[in-house]
Amino acid sequence: MKKLLLNERFMLCVVTLNVLVVFLQGFGIENTVMSLIDILCTLVFVIEMAVKHRVYGFRGYWRDGWNILDGTVTLLTLPALLVYFLPATGGMKILITLRALRVFKTFRAARHFPNIREIWSGFKLALRQSAGFLLGYFIVIVVVAMFNSAMFGNIAPDYFATPLDAMYAVFQLFTVEGWYEIPNAVVGHMQPVWIHVVRTYFCLLLIGGGIIGMSLINSIFVDALAADNNDEVKDKLRELELQMSENQRELDEKLLNLQHTLDELLSKKQ
Repeated sequence: MKKLLLNERFMLCVVTLNVLVVFLQGFGIENTVMSLIDILCTLVFVIEMAVKHRVYGFRGYWRDGWNILDGTVTLLTLPALLVYFLPATGGMKILITLRALRVFKTFRAARHFPNIREIWSGFKLALRQSAGFLLGYFIVIVVVAMFNSAMFGNIAPDYFATPLDAMYAVFQLFTVEGWYEIPNAVVGHMQPVWIHVVRTYFCLLLIGGGIIGMSLINSIFVDALAADNNDEVKDKLRELELQMSENQRELDEKLLNLQHTLDELLSKKQ
């Protein structure tokens, strides 16, 4: 039993079966067999968690990132079992929603992807290196949102009624979503002169924050993500250079010895 629960392939099969059941339940397909499978899968997850705690210890279990994801999902979705034992009420929708969180267990299959640890390490490195630019970009969004809320809050309350609404609208603009709907909502009742001014302003926002800003974020993040691979290439190149230098040194020594030998032979002949 212990070996079975620690067998990753078996647990992936259980996860797949449970996700399939949750998927079908999302279409309103409910019967005794599916409910029983859901309950059994949940119990298997709980027992697996208990076995791993016993094998690895509490700290050892929660030190692993995959176990953190798996254990958190197991604990959060455990109350969903009450759906099968309590009368149907409006509050049951929350429990049903929790049950749907089990789909996140499929992420445990990612640990079998080739070089997943290197990919994750590169992602964290890229996130750290681009954190300053991301923070600056967020500050720009906040500043522009506050200005837009003050200027257009009464004109287009659907987008700029509050700074939070304005932040979402600015984010839409910067991601090139609603880039024409938002300006049209603002200029709906303006004079022709101001219409062109406002449209020009939003076009500048789109170019500066959307096209240029998002392109910079993508380039910085991708460059930082590939930096780890570039370091490996540079290390290999250094190793090749050192090896070539050693080979050249050995070749020079052999040529020098050969020259000495030839000189000795010529001297003997003379």
